[in-house]
Amino acid sequence: MTAALPEQVLSDDENLRKSLGQLPEAMVRPYFIVISGLPGTGKSYLSRQLAARLPAAILESDALRQVLFPTPTYSPEESHRLFRAIHLTIEGLLKKGIPLILDATNLSEYHREHLYRIADKVEAKLIVVRVEAPPEVVRERMQARRERADPLDRSTADWRVYQRMRAQAQPIRRHHIAVDTSRDLAPAIDKIVRQALH
Repeated sequence: MTAALPEQVLSDDENLRKSLGQLPEAMVRPYFIVISGLPGTGKSYLSRQLAARLPAAILESDALRQVLFPTPTYSPEESHRLFRAIHLTIEGLLKKGIPLILDATNLSEYHREHLYRIADKVEAKLIVVRVEAPPEVVRERMQARRERADPLDRSTADWRVYQRMRAQAQPIRRHHIAVDTSRDLAPAIDKIVRQALH
């Protein structure tokens, strides 16, 4: 028997679910697309492109952080609380058959292992995607971000954050699809869509 979850975690889970709005229809075996990559590599853009082709709820960590923490500090405690709630939300929605796209940096294999276990537990179809872009492209995007060129961009990460996180990124040990967002995305999107639907 599992221990009861603290009220705070359940409340966070409920707030995250409400923020997702209208959910797609349930399916027998939902797909769970885990997007992993450094800030500025195009995770959110790719997630939106995929959601235009696939019915899926996008769980964007930057947006969900602001649901729980309107003025985020990005402290380890804050991140721990956020991802505990996100993991609970993911498991609950996948159990109901709701297909999901998780848009978060997911840079450590230790943290990705939590996601693999959830997918295995609920028998969801796991698709792991590593998003990358050349550093000079990321730097240009960071510049545009400072000028708020994309109103859909919720990230506050800058070049220093990118460089710090780049040193912490670990290789993905599971089978995954690598996507360079400085190139034509159509072939990669087609591949991910095929995997999700077959």
